[in-house]
Amino acid sequence: MITAQLNTVVRYEDLERLGTIISGAQPELEGNPVSNPGVFNGREGYDPDFIEGWPIALPKAVGVKAVDMLPLRGTQDVELKYMHFSVIMSKSRKLPMLTATNVNGGESKKLGRYDKWYLDGRIEAHQQWGNELYLNNRLDRGHMVRREDPVWGADAATANSDTFHYTNCCPQMDVFNQQTWLGLENYILQNARVNKLSISVFTGPFFGHNDMTYNGARIPNGYWKVVAFLKEDGTPSATAYKISQEKELTELEFAYGPYRTFQISIREVVDNTGIDFSSLERYDGFTQQELESASDGLKREIRDLNDILL
Repeated sequence: MITAQLNTVVRYEDLERLGTIISGAQPELEGNPVSNPGVFNGREGYDPDFIEGWPIALPKAVGVKAVDMLPLRGTQDVELKYMHFSVIMSKSRKLPMLTATNVNGGESKKLGRYDKWYLDGRIEAHQQWGNELYLNNRLDRGHMVRREDPVWGADAATANSDTFHYTNCCPQMDVFNQQTWLGLENYILQNARVNKLSISVFTGPFFGHNDMTYNGARIPNGYWKVVAFLKEDGTPSATAYKISQEKELTELEFAYGPYRTFQISIREVVDNTGIDFSSLERYDGFTQQELESASDGLKREIRDLNDILL
């Protein structure tokens, strides 16, 4: 197995210095500091051409779900661009509906946490949940773009601090966030580091009609990830995962299982989110199996119908 060569750990003092990048902060609103929109000038966000030879456009919601994508203040653009990742917000839920990040396993760095959270000044404060949702309860600010994923290259520290925006988190039960969700994130990132892969990771919540309401927010029962990468032979591959926190939300104990039990088809993500991953479905073995199974089932129904009619 190839061992990834990680770069030197950056000191906490460097993160403190970099804090000035984020905190051209505007006055706090209800205890929530707000990042100045000008701070993000020059951020290019998710790079669709990151994986060499395999362009993957930023997926967006389609159909009826498209109207739920939140435009940035004074624009029609729905993409919040950060360092090495992008976020599309849900207008109805005030949470991210989709995050997309580029992970460079060969240049990945390990940095300390810059653990101060900000609202993003490019959208209205009332359009994003802040600290009020996470006070005095067991809900964690669950990163959608995993903090370490975009932390690579010369701009690693900027990416690290960018991940601490409320636009990049969803409410997750503590045990779910710190064990189950973190376990899947470690599984993905460590594979990228060890094999020095360039991968793109898309993440978001499943928004359901029966989601629990808490402090005015509706808490997602589950989350999904879609990972795109090139296999050793250079062919494209895409894999989807689903993890539920429904049991944790009812304070039932979760039994940890292997990650294959979490793997789902990309088609299932599309069907349940309205986000267009059609360009990746052909590279997903699970989706292809489902399509073949559906095709076989249709053929059987036609044969049975013919038997009845003939």
